[in-house]
Amino acid sequence: MKVTVVGAGNVGATCADVLAYREIANEIVIVDIKEGLAEGKALDIWQKAPINLYDSRTVGSTNDYSKTAGSDVVVITSGLPRKPGMSRDDLIGTNANIVKIVTENIIQHSPDCIIIVVSNPLDVMTYQAHLISKFPRERVFGMAGILDTARYRAFLAEELNVSPKDIQAVLMGGHGDTMVPLPRYTTVGGIPVTELIDSAKLDAIIERTKFGGGELVKLMGTSAWYAPGSAAAQMVEAIVRDQRRVFPVCVELAGEYGIQNCYLGAPVILGKNGIEKVIELDLNDQEMELLKTSETHVREVMNVLEKV
Repeated sequence: MKVTVVGAGNVGATCADVLAYREIANEIVIVDIKEGLAEGKALDIWQKAPINLYDSRTVGSTNDYSKTAGSDVVVITSGLPRKPGMSRDDLIGTNANIVKIVTENIIQHSPDCIIIVVSNPLDVMTYQAHLISKFPRERVFGMAGILDTARYRAFLAEELNVSPKDIQAVLMGGHGDTMVPLPRYTTVGGIPVTELIDSAKLDAIIERTKFGGGELVKLMGTSAWYAPGSAAAQMVEAIVRDQRRVFPVCVELAGEYGIQNCYLGAPVILGKNGIEKVIELDLNDQEMELLKTSETHVREVMNVLEKV
């Protein structure tokens, strides 16, 4: 199996490193526009193979997409990272053009690949990759929900002083401030989280999760990378190994939840064909209202994209 990661920045390099360390693909190609960056990071990852004992080969390329030919899965992380005071939407003009160019090059050399988008603003950049590639929704989708639920689960584990391994959760909607929390579908070792934590603390954790990316930007002066890169790698693993994992991802809704032609986070089954199935939960009125609010926000940004 061959996987390409476009973008050798912190997120892309982390993703490639996790893919190699877990031996998820035989060959991992890293592409970047900056001279020597992808080659250097690929070489660095390869040189620790004898230390961490893996066989996955990492190869770097400066803007030469011929090396990506025949990729089974492509992860797009390219784009400007967020800076303090910036929203994800502020990035749309620049990153939309970057994702357009990257997608055009990718599909030229790997017309049958599956595309995972990580670039921000995530929902709309996934839509952009869909417009350019003309791939069906099963083969072009975004990484958002896995990262958001990971933050949510990490905060819950900290509050409850339990292992994060035992916490399962689903979040829906847009990636960012309008994400839709679903406490009804959050469990700790199979126990509903509402039985283990009071509503005020749970609400505070949900609010922290909504602004989780912004919290890290304020602390570090740039976007997160360990968790986003690992989340993207987990999606690749589910596809390459046909694990049929149930994950929340950014997918084009086609009637599910009464929503048409809008990229939003929803639970899916992820396997060798990409999205094998979109799972439609029985949302209550309050949850549906929050999802519709999230849809409105994402559509506003989609409209901005169409005018760029």
